[in-house]
Amino acid sequence: MNDLVQDNFKGVISIEEHGKWIFKQAYGESDLANQRMNRLDTKFSMASASKIFIAVAILQLIEGKFLSLNQTLGEVLPMDWHHIDKTITIRQLLTHTSGLPDYFDESLGKNYATMWENYPNYRIRSGEDLLPLFLHKRMVYPKGQKFHYNHAGYVVLSLIIEAVTKQPFEHYLEKMIFTPCNMGDTGYYELDRLPLNCATGYCLEEESQTYYSNIYSLDVKGNGAGGAYTTAKDMDRFWTCLVKGRLLSPSMVNEMLSPQVEGEWYGNGVWLKALGDHQYLPFIQGSHPGVSFISSYDCQRCRTMTLMSNFEHDVWALHGKFYNALNR
Repeated sequence: MNDLVQDNFKGVISIEEHGKWIFKQAYGESDLANQRMNRLDTKFSMASASKIFIAVAILQLIEGKFLSLNQTLGEVLPMDWHHIDKTITIRQLLTHTSGLPDYFDESLGKNYATMWENYPNYRIRSGEDLLPLFLHKRMVYPKGQKFHYNHAGYVVLSLIIEAVTKQPFEHYLEKMIFTPCNMGDTGYYELDRLPLNCATGYCLEEESQTYYSNIYSLDVKGNGAGGAYTTAKDMDRFWTCLVKGRLLSPSMVNEMLSPQVEGEWYGNGVWLKALGDHQYLPFIQGSHPGVSFISSYDCQRCRTMTLMSNFEHDVWALHGKFYNALNR
């Protein structure tokens, strides 16, 4: 299996079945300047992959009768939404069918780093800090009309968590997800206050063929749209707790990991790869300057596969190679 990995790959690859590692390896540097190497317990940014934590938190609040899937934006967050439709439902926010204007539209093919050329990234330390970037825009399409991947929708969901629980969303996640799952190395950290053993993300400058860190290319702190840090082991713990019903009821887990949008392979906060016969491989993924992340859970084999890179390597193609090799 190690032969499938490119010689220049930098990051961590972890495959576990029934809680036991069947392949684990760390590659390359976590800190170029200080020549520190990546380790199996190095913390990596998840980028958009951490939307799954927001989805779980919202579903927990729904099961606790604090929210409902059909509650509207205006009901839960009574504020001036300008041109945004206040009847967007929580279900539509979860499934990217809200039509909400986004602060960064991936479909346009732009680099995320360009967002911060005229708006300092160090000002983004909460979900509310992102509101000015989309609050005055018009709806992209009428709510419920179609699927369109949307970061702003999950920022709004994190604000809903805060409104209902009366605490910062990351504190709620720590209490209700990270601590119960023994995910001690997972959290939302600030780039200028990173804890011990976090990988620095690196981008390649094409002209000079040199690497520079991504500290000016990302929100300085993660938010509802993404940006949590985690380790390979913590991801295995999370998937295990989720599918065993320790975070949500089995029926809610089943709904979460089933297609929620007709014609799209997306559940609630999680992507789905069709395997045939109504079987799906749930996975989460994230990509930002200096960040590449994918983690999947094979329900039939109780297999977690997590690939993380702090040098923007193609973890998706590599994940496919490993998946095919393991399922011949």
